[in-house]
Amino acid sequence: MFAIVHMSDVVRIPPNRLTHSLKDAAIQILKEKYESMISPDVGYVIMITDADTSSIGKLVAGDGATYHKVTFKALTFYPKLQEIVEGEVVEITDFGAFVRIGPTDALLHLSQITDDYLKSDVKQGVIVANQTARSLKIGSKLRARITAVSLGKGAGMGKIGITCRQPFLGAVEWITEEIKKAKGGADRDKQVADKPTVPKDKKGEKK
Repeated sequence: MFAIVHMSDVVRIPPNRLTHSLKDAAIQILKEKYESMISPDVGYVIMITDADTSSIGKLVAGDGATYHKVTFKALTFYPKLQEIVEGEVVEITDFGAFVRIGPTDALLHLSQITDDYLKSDVKQGVIVANQTARSLKIGSKLRARITAVSLGKGAGMGKIGITCRQPFLGAVEWITEEIKKAKGGADRDKQVADKPTVPKDKKGEKK
């Protein structure tokens, strides 16, 4: 889930950064520190959008920089368990596929794609189901549910697991097929319900 998060910090602004406005200098420093960071509290920090920097700073003996309190806004992505997400297959492996969701990649294991037996062809970049012939390849768009989230501190520490083994999940074309089948079944049930019945007499014979 994407969100705008309000955060605060103290930034060290060295003399060579004071050629810009205080706000611009603080935002640039915050970008270098926070963007692409992963936090267990806020998730993936995508970008710093705004900052309010105190005009009064502090000096430290022997340090020519000034230290300023700053409150700022950051665009973040925090994956939540059971959340439905949409993404694109970016890599095929022997054990499944990696799907780009938001700013990161989630693992779609072979066992979580479908009930059918699957074959992964890494060279061709495709996963094919044995019975239905359904396939996933690099570039396939799909919808999935988040089943596992592990966010460590620093960069490259996040791990997300997803599944497509539930109704109306999987590749976009699979979902379209399921919707058509569901609508077809509903239409047949409606036709049966609307079909007029022939009245019978007391002996059970048709009039």
